[in-house]
Amino acid sequence: MKVNIIYVGNIKDKYYADAVAEYEKRLNAYCQVTNIELKDEQIKDGASQSEIAAAIRKEGDKILAALPQRAYNIALCVEGEMLSSEQLAERIDRITTGGESTVNFIVGGAFGMDPRVKQLADLRLSFSRMTFTHRMMRVMLIEQIYRAMNINAGGKYHK
Repeated sequence: MKVNIIYVGNIKDKYYADAVAEYEKRLNAYCQVTNIELKDEQIKDGASQSEIAAAIRKEGDKILAALPQRAYNIALCVEGEMLSSEQLAERIDRITTGGESTVNFIVGGAFGMDPRVKQLADLRLSFSRMTFTHRMMRVMLIEQIYRAMNINAGGKYHK
Protein backbone atom coordinates (compact mmCIF):
# COMPACT_ATOMS: atom_id res chain seq x y z
CA MET A 1 0.00 0.00 0.00
CA LYS A 2 1.10 3.54 -0.75
CA VAL A 3 0.07 6.53 1.36
CA ASN A 4 0.56 10.06 0.12
CA ILE A 5 0.20 13.01 2.45
CA ILE A 6 -0.43 16.04 0.27
CA TYR A 7 0.07 19.12 2.36
CA VAL A 8 -0.05 22.86 1.63
CA GLY A 9 2.71 24.61 3.56
CA ASN A 10 5.78 23.31 5.32
CA ILE A 11 6.97 22.31 8.74
CA LYS A 12 9.35 24.94 10.07
CA ASP A 13 9.60 23.76 13.66
CA LYS A 14 12.10 20.99 14.32
CA TYR A 15 9.94 19.28 16.94
CA TYR A 16 7.09 18.86 14.42
CA ALA A 17 9.49 17.69 11.73
CA ASP A 18 11.01 15.18 14.17
CA ALA A 19 7.59 13.83 15.11
CA VAL A 20 6.61 13.41 11.44
CA ALA A 21 9.93 11.67 10.71
CA GLU A 22 9.41 9.27 13.63
CA TYR A 23 5.97 8.19 12.43
CA GLU A 24 7.18 7.95 8.82
CA LYS A 25 9.89 5.57 10.03
CA ARG A 26 7.34 3.50 11.94
CA LEU A 27 4.95 3.44 8.99
CA ASN A 28 7.58 1.93 6.71
CA ALA A 29 6.76 -1.43 8.31
CA TYR A 30 3.21 -1.21 6.89
CA CYS A 31 3.25 0.94 3.77
CA GLN A 32 5.19 3.32 1.59
CA VAL A 33 4.67 6.92 2.76
CA THR A 34 5.34 9.96 0.60
CA ASN A 35 4.97 13.53 1.80
CA ILE A 36 4.12 15.98 -0.95
CA GLU A 37 4.63 19.51 0.34
CA LEU A 38 3.13 22.25 -1.78
CA LYS A 39 4.03 25.90 -1.43
CA ASP A 40 1.30 27.90 0.24
CA GLU A 41 0.12 31.18 -1.24
CA GLN A 42 1.21 34.22 0.71
CA ILE A 43 -1.82 36.15 1.94
CA LYS A 44 -1.17 39.55 3.42
CA ASP A 45 -2.82 40.74 6.61
CA GLY A 46 -6.10 42.46 5.87
CA ALA A 47 -6.58 40.63 2.56
CA SER A 48 -10.05 40.83 1.06
CA GLN A 49 -12.31 37.81 0.76
CA SER A 50 -11.69 37.75 -3.00
CA GLU A 51 -7.91 37.74 -2.46
CA ILE A 52 -8.24 34.87 0.02
CA ALA A 53 -10.53 32.97 -2.38
CA ALA A 54 -8.00 33.46 -5.21
CA ALA A 55 -5.20 32.10 -3.01
CA ILE A 56 -7.28 29.08 -2.00
CA ARG A 57 -8.01 28.41 -5.67
CA LYS A 58 -4.29 28.59 -6.56
CA GLU A 59 -3.51 26.16 -3.74
CA GLY A 60 -6.31 23.96 -5.06
CA ASP A 61 -4.69 23.99 -8.50
CA LYS A 62 -1.44 22.78 -6.92
CA ILE A 63 -3.22 20.01 -5.00
CA LEU A 64 -5.13 18.83 -8.07
CA ALA A 65 -1.92 18.76 -10.12
CA ALA A 66 -0.15 16.72 -7.41
CA LEU A 67 -2.83 14.04 -7.02
CA PRO A 68 -2.01 10.65 -8.52
CA GLN A 69 -4.68 9.61 -11.02
CA ARG A 70 -5.69 6.33 -9.42
CA ALA A 71 -6.09 6.67 -5.69
CA TYR A 72 -8.61 6.96 -2.89
CA ASN A 73 -8.70 10.61 -1.81
CA ILE A 74 -9.33 11.67 1.78
CA ALA A 75 -9.64 15.42 2.32
CA LEU A 76 -9.25 16.75 5.85
CA CYS A 77 -11.92 19.37 6.45
CA VAL A 78 -13.74 20.58 9.51
CA GLU A 79 -17.15 19.71 8.04
CA GLY A 80 -16.08 16.15 7.26
CA GLU A 81 -17.07 12.88 8.90
CA MET A 82 -15.60 12.22 12.34
CA LEU A 83 -14.24 8.71 12.82
CA SER A 84 -12.71 6.93 15.79
CA SER A 85 -9.24 5.45 15.36
CA GLU A 86 -10.82 2.01 14.99
CA GLN A 87 -13.23 3.29 12.34
CA LEU A 88 -10.37 4.88 10.41
CA ALA A 89 -8.48 1.58 10.56
CA GLU A 90 -11.57 -0.25 9.30
CA ARG A 91 -12.04 2.28 6.48
CA ILE A 92 -8.41 1.94 5.37
CA ASP A 93 -8.77 -1.84 5.45
CA ARG A 94 -11.92 -1.65 3.29
CA ILE A 95 -10.20 0.71 0.86
CA THR A 96 -7.25 -1.61 0.35
CA THR A 97 -9.27 -4.83 0.24
CA GLY A 98 -11.57 -3.08 -2.25
CA GLY A 99 -8.70 -2.83 -4.70
CA GLU A 100 -7.14 0.58 -4.10
CA SER A 101 -3.40 0.49 -3.55
CA THR A 102 -2.90 4.22 -3.01
CA VAL A 103 -4.55 6.50 -0.45
CA ASN A 104 -4.07 10.26 -0.56
CA PHE A 105 -4.61 12.29 2.60
CA ILE A 106 -5.02 15.95 1.65
CA VAL A 107 -4.45 18.88 4.02
CA GLY A 108 -5.31 22.31 2.62
CA GLY A 109 -3.76 25.65 3.40
CA ALA A 110 -4.19 27.89 6.43
CA PHE A 111 -7.27 29.57 4.96
CA GLY A 112 -9.03 26.39 3.92
CA MET A 113 -9.37 23.94 1.07
CA ASP A 114 -10.55 24.62 -2.44
CA PRO A 115 -14.11 23.31 -2.93
CA ARG A 116 -12.96 21.47 -6.08
CA VAL A 117 -10.61 19.37 -3.95
CA LYS A 118 -13.34 18.64 -1.41
CA GLN A 119 -15.69 17.66 -4.23
CA LEU A 120 -13.34 15.07 -5.70
CA ALA A 121 -12.61 13.50 -2.31
CA ASP A 122 -13.92 10.00 -1.71
CA LEU A 123 -14.06 10.85 1.99
CA ARG A 124 -14.09 14.14 3.83
CA LEU A 125 -12.53 13.52 7.22
CA SER A 126 -12.69 15.76 10.27
CA PHE A 127 -10.54 15.25 13.35
CA SER A 128 -12.55 17.77 15.33
CA ARG A 129 -14.68 20.85 15.04
CA MET A 130 -11.78 22.68 16.70
CA THR A 131 -9.09 24.41 14.68
CA PHE A 132 -5.47 23.18 14.77
CA THR A 133 -2.36 24.61 13.20
CA HIS A 134 -1.54 22.91 9.92
CA ARG A 135 1.82 21.81 11.25
CA MET A 136 0.19 20.15 14.26
CA MET A 137 -2.49 18.61 12.06
CA ARG A 138 0.18 16.97 9.94
CA VAL A 139 1.67 15.33 13.05
CA MET A 140 -1.76 14.25 14.28
CA LEU A 141 -2.65 12.85 10.86
CA ILE A 142 0.48 10.77 10.43
CA GLU A 143 0.13 9.44 13.99
CA GLN A 144 -3.45 8.36 13.26
CA ILE A 145 -2.41 6.71 9.99
CA TYR A 146 0.24 4.79 11.93
CA ARG A 147 -2.31 3.89 14.62
CA ALA A 148 -4.77 2.63 11.99
CA MET A 149 -2.12 0.50 10.29
CA ASN A 150 -1.04 -0.91 13.64
CA ILE A 151 -4.66 -1.72 14.58
CA ASN A 152 -5.12 -3.52 11.25
CA ALA A 153 -1.91 -5.49 11.82
CA GLY A 154 -3.03 -6.56 15.29
CA GLY A 155 -0.31 -4.52 16.99
CA LYS A 156 -0.29 -3.26 20.55
CA TYR A 157 0.26 0.48 19.91
CA HIS A 158 -3.48 1.20 20.21
CA LYS A 159 -4.63 0.27 23.70
